[in-house]
Amino acid sequence: MNNLIQAFTNEQLKTEVPVLNVGDTVRIHNRIKEGTRERIQMFEGTIIAKHGGGISETFTVRRVSYGCGIEKTFPVHSPNVVKVDIIRSGKVRRAKLFYLRDRVGKASKVKEKI
Repeated sequence: MNNLIQAFTNEQLKTEVPVLNVGDTVRIHNRIKEGTRERIQMFEGTIIAKHGGGISETFTVRRVSYGCGIEKTFPVHSPNVVKVDIIRSGKVRRAKLFYLRDRVGKASKVKEKI
């Protein structure tokens, strides 16, 4: 039974997964289905958390849009996540950046790793 489940999950895993680190600024190309039409929508922000491993691995991205903070959680191996572009690598000393929720303006920036 376990072999069947493991074979199914290995089949669903993506072969090329980008190296995502907490603090990176990324642009996610997400496939949106509206009725019969499909389109790709971009979501750009800072990775504040990573969870899990294997087929259930996810990462949470935060951005501030029109003064309102928005967080979305994306599965790494989802077929709806078309592409993930890494724009900047962040220099952080934490595994989770939940403290960014309380920061406003320039204080919510993450230093760039050079």
